[in-house]
Amino acid sequence: MNAKTEPTYRLDTVKWLAIFTVVFGGVYANSVFAAEPLIYRILAAIPLAGIAVAIALQTAKGQATWQLAREANVEVRKVVWPTREETTQTTLIVVVVVMLVALMLWGLDSSVSWLVRGVLG
Repeated sequence: MNAKTEPTYRLDTVKWLAIFTVVFGGVYANSVFAAEPLIYRILAAIPLAGIAVAIALQTAKGQATWQLAREANVEVRKVVWPTREETTQTTLIVVVVVMLVALMLWGLDSSVSWLVRGVLG
């Protein structure tokens, strides 16, 4: 039998409540200690963020998000990035086309403006 057993994630609601408690506790502490130097507040926020992420990874949605991030990383490695020369050529083509369209729109606007002035006097 090839049935894959999906892991069961118990108490996900409690875990998400713990995550929100940690995050909102950090936000509240940051506002209470607003007079303290920023570096101290950042140094306190980093472990709180780590705790929140660690708890989130124990949930079904956290695991799905982590899996998506790993798959995205694999896909990024498969991308064939353009060379510097290709990028420069493409950028120049785009700039030239934008300038041509701008000139055409300016000409059309000027022509319509001239016609309206001629009709209205």
